[in-house]
Amino acid sequence: MADYDLVIIGSGPAGMTAAIYAVRADLSVLMLDRLAPGGKIINTNEIQNYPGVGTVSGAELAIQMFQHTQELSVPFDYKTVKEVRVEEDGTKTVLCEEEDAVYTARAVLLCTGTNSRTLGAPGEAQYIGNGISFCAICDGAACKGKDVVVLGGGNSAVEEAIYLAGLAKSVTVAVRSYLKADPIACDKLRSFENVTVLEGWNASEFCGDGRLRSVRLKNQTTGEEKEVDCVQAFEYIGQIPATDCFRGLGVLNAAGYVEADGQMRTKVPGIYAAGDCIVKNLRQVITACADGAIAAQSAAHYIQNLK
Repeated sequence: MADYDLVIIGSGPAGMTAAIYAVRADLSVLMLDRLAPGGKIINTNEIQNYPGVGTVSGAELAIQMFQHTQELSVPFDYKTVKEVRVEEDGTKTVLCEEEDAVYTARAVLLCTGTNSRTLGAPGEAQYIGNGISFCAICDGAACKGKDVVVLGGGNSAVEEAIYLAGLAKSVTVAVRSYLKADPIACDKLRSFENVTVLEGWNASEFCGDGRLRSVRLKNQTTGEEKEVDCVQAFEYIGQIPATDCFRGLGVLNAAGYVEADGQMRTKVPGIYAAGDCIVKNLRQVITACADGAIAAQSAAHYIQNLK
């Protein structure tokens, strides 16, 4: 007999929403994550497009979501999943790195999100955590009154650059092509006098003396190079799905994203997926929540048919 009806791997908006819906469907649920509940929204300065709550910090919204799961007594445990197996009888086995922890379930929901992509430029590996950051909310306070560089031109890059503009002496935003964030956010960013936007420039090297001191930029058209002094560089150049532990299931596409249908079902019966780790066009808090709700309902129907 399985330990749980549903094991949810990941506790971002998709995972927590799924947990709420699953418990309300009278399923026994376990939610696992190697990090604090909330996923990437914990590191988001402001969320302005989640209906009904107005402007809210990502951390605050994450806390509210997690409190909701706890009001419903959803078990949560800090665990790093290393593999998910499907047994001959259809039972799913979730194996974790910590103390060889093993859980069994009738169904499993994959919602592990994504990790930050890196450039692979010279000096990058040396200065990650010592001048290179992927979280302005985490490390921005140390940059008050100083010069910083933001790499990237999507929504995350622009939103975090706006946040940094209120702290730093100067913010240089370098993007390989052009700003692709929401036009309103781009206009707001350009309105700051201490912000310089360099479109068509990419980081070619991170320089320092044990601590990051500057970023060398290269123009993608002319090949011109310039060095920008900074105490911190923030990278927002895309995401990589955090799905390596699911490769044995055969549910990933070539890019590593989980392939799921409109009901969040993968091609393996009883394996569901939701949130940023699936193939989709729009990765937002509200779409992750919708995915989680649908996945939980699909899993509930599947489990009901097993009983």
